[in-house]
Amino acid sequence: MEIILITGIFMSFFIAFLLLTKKGKVITDKILAVWTIIIGIHLLGFYLNRMGYWQLYPHLIGTTAPIPLLHGPLIYLYTLYSLRKDNKLRKIDYLHFTPAVITYFYMLNFFFFYSAEEKLLVDLGKIPDYAVFKFVLLIAILISGLVYAILSYRLTWIHGGRIRNNFSNDEGINLKWLRNCIVGIALVFISATIVFSLREGLGIPFSFDADYIFYLIIIFLIFYIGYFGIKQENIFTNNTQIVNNNPESVKYKNSGLKDEAAIELHKKLLHTMETDKPFLDPKLSLSCLSENLNVTPNQLSQVINQYEKVNFNDFVNSYRVEEFIRKAAKNKNYSILALALDSGFNSKSSFNNVFKKHKGITPSAYLSQSTHN
Repeated sequence: MEIILITGIFMSFFIAFLLLTKKGKVITDKILAVWTIIIGIHLLGFYLNRMGYWQLYPHLIGTTAPIPLLHGPLIYLYTLYSLRKDNKLRKIDYLHFTPAVITYFYMLNFFFFYSAEEKLLVDLGKIPDYAVFKFVLLIAILISGLVYAILSYRLTWIHGGRIRNNFSNDEGINLKWLRNCIVGIALVFISATIVFSLREGLGIPFSFDADYIFYLIIIFLIFYIGYFGIKQENIFTNNTQIVNNNPESVKYKNSGLKDEAAIELHKKLLHTMETDKPFLDPKLSLSCLSENLNVTPNQLSQVINQYEKVNFNDFVNSYRVEEFIRKAAKNKNYSILALALDSGFNSKSSFNNVFKKHKGITPSAYLSQSTHN
């Protein structure tokens, strides 16, 4: 277990280093770097405790106690700034760290005025000092983790809708990985709640150190972040104008586009898609296409949502799918991947997912059916 902990600690700081030295890094990269550093410190504190260093150096006791209060706010801010165009935290955002700061201030007397022997006795529960505080802190940590996990997960769905309504390819900016990460964090605090309820509330002992459950999940998350988080792009990296319209709820009252103009724009859009084929550009965005049509992104989004009844992502990819089918019929000697890339898709995985979504079957199965027919 010690090897796993050491590996997790090393990976935490290494991932932070990669994020901070990443070219073109944005605010989300910086937040993620800070979070991985916090996780590394948290894991290091647990490791030192389990290796007996707190007994050898009692002044280490309590130094990492408020750190779990930072996990929720940091993953929430990371998710939030994936939605925002800002590249700097607002002053109000620092309020999320208030509980951790207050906790450290409350513990100043413990840190600076308790002797090493007193700190050790408090940690062993032989002195009732801070007993109530430790209980309240634990409850606050559990509530904080669960609440922020719920809020963050909700934001990813909002974010996902904006991506689909503004980008024709979502690889690199798809936050499905982040949803899984948020679920992982939620599992940490859910398992901690269960263990605390059984061990402290009901007095049920465990035959093993149950704290290892939480930290193993955290270590798994570090490897998960290392694999997926570093390569993610913020949707505002290229200063793309983002439209927040939801086709199911927004009526575009303030778009300034009248019915007659909307009909004409729709005709122009379809003509452009058929003749100029802008969908062949894998990086096509709502902003780029609206610029080509000399309209605002909001107006173009209105037309696509109202007349095509789909978001921008599905609209563009429907053309790519049909283009692939046409090319496949004429070029039977080419590989499926080559034809997909030539039709505007940027990877095999995204092509397979999009094709199955639009046609209900895989590309190979569709071509096989077409051959037999």
